[in-house]
Amino acid sequence: MKVKCSKNQSPDNFSSQQCYVAYFITACILDFERAIALVVLTSLAIVSKAYDLVKTYHGNSITKCFIPAQRSISYGHFKCKRPEQLISFGGVCMFILVIFIFSAHRTEVAWRSVFWGLGLQFCIGLFVIRTEPGLTAFQWLGEQVQIFLNYTKHGSSFVFGPLVSDIFAFQALPIVIFFSSVMSVLYFLGIMQWLIIKIAWVMQITMGTSPTETLSVAGNIFVGQTEAPLLIRPYLMDMTKSEVHAVMVGGFATIAGSVMGAFISFGIDASSMISASAMAAPCALAISKLSYPETEEKTFLHQRKISSDEQNILEAASSGASTSIGLVANIAADLIAFLAILAFINASLGWLGGLVGFPSITFEVCSRQLHIP
Repeated sequence: MKVKCSKNQSPDNFSSQQCYVAYFITACILDFERAIALVVLTSLAIVSKAYDLVKTYHGNSITKCFIPAQRSISYGHFKCKRPEQLISFGGVCMFILVIFIFSAHRTEVAWRSVFWGLGLQFCIGLFVIRTEPGLTAFQWLGEQVQIFLNYTKHGSSFVFGPLVSDIFAFQALPIVIFFSSVMSVLYFLGIMQWLIIKIAWVMQITMGTSPTETLSVAGNIFVGQTEAPLLIRPYLMDMTKSEVHAVMVGGFATIAGSVMGAFISFGIDASSMISASAMAAPCALAISKLSYPETEEKTFLHQRKISSDEQNILEAASSGASTSIGLVANIAADLIAFLAILAFINASLGWLGGLVGFPSITFEVCSRQLHIP
């Protein structure tokens, strides 16, 4: 029996797809629990392919469909089962009011970007906290990140031996090196650029921001403030002041991927870190467009392909590891300095408090009392 191929599909591609389908079915039949990760990755690939097709043929229609949602966010009402939760909502309103008062150009504020940014942040938080699939998805993602970062021990234990299990510098800091190397490889393969552009498209059609600033802020979900602007390096000279401001705000509002790896090694929940970083991206754009609205003419025309300077995967991995040396040194130096300063402050507060009968006063106690709701 002959198999007919479509015009856009070569016989070799069709054969490789058949092989993968056979491999996928076999893996699921033999041990479905072990194949869950394969199912997730395959589903993501199918969704991304469908995403490209929908965007190509129905992108303009989807953009128009978001207009009623924007109006509902702008004129909707806030409902809450517990009235005390309105305190947090009041805090958000106060932040918006204060930033609007000190805005550089109050008459030029694009409220569409502000409301959509806050709305997307609320929807992401609602999906993670209030829905079982969202909570399960982010918990699973956090577990996979933790498993992935644990592979660092194979390299660090070879170099440092038994010191890995007892000393912080040999236990946590190598994670930064490993993660930076992996990110460099992903950039070389074009995987990170592809993922970030997809996220940027969603934020762009909803918030109405330019592709350059949206691409950088979306990149901050996964990478740091120094790496994300590299995605838009060809356009930096032509960007407006408002766009540069958005890039800076996005970098300060999110958690760098390499630093996230270090935080996870401290015992912080990975799913909480990932969800917080994802929620911060649209909110950062909203606050940026509120504090420094766009007043200049945008010169961006189209997205150009951004490629890595490395020649092969090994060079990319080595370059990523070398790049992280400065970050690792800064983390170690900051920890030494700040922990020493904190110990001195606690000793001083304890001495001053002891003179009046309160020797247990520390900086942590004072901060806790000041920030109690």
